[in-house]
Amino acid sequence: MATQGSGQSQAQFNIVGEGTVFEGTLRAESNVNVSGRVVGKLIVNGRAVISKNGVVEGELRATNAAIGGTIEGEVYVDERLELESSAHVDGSIQTDRLVVEEGAVFTGSCKMGDAVQGKAVTKDDTSSKKKAASPSGSESKDTSKDASTRTPETSGAKK
Repeated sequence: MATQGSGQSQAQFNIVGEGTVFEGTLRAESNVNVSGRVVGKLIVNGRAVISKNGVVEGELRATNAAIGGTIEGEVYVDERLELESSAHVDGSIQTDRLVVEEGAVFTGSCKMGDAVQGKAVTKDDTSSKKKAASPSGSESKDTSKDASTRTPETSGAKK
């Protein structure tokens, strides 16, 4: 559901509708609204909105997020995470800023502020895209060093 325009990915809003179950990794370069269920990873380079009936079982990574539904797993947000009064989060949260409305339920651990810089999806995705887009040659040697220090997932591939 994109609005017409030249390359404005934030104008697009992706929807996982009520009654829909998505299993696997869902990556979006723009905003996502979940009213259904996502089982796996939800990676959003934009704002993720988990509505009151929405459920994420797994991992949520986003630039910004508003949770009104249920999250069972890990939440990584670059900037601002909002837990609405109907939110239920069971897992860990890492975000720069956290807003919790009265009535929200959170069970788990939370890290906030400067201690979590560089943990959310947008920086990792940007590095991955640059690595994939770089020409082969001397630059590939440098990006492989970056890949070994970026995340535990990529460091597991290093021998």
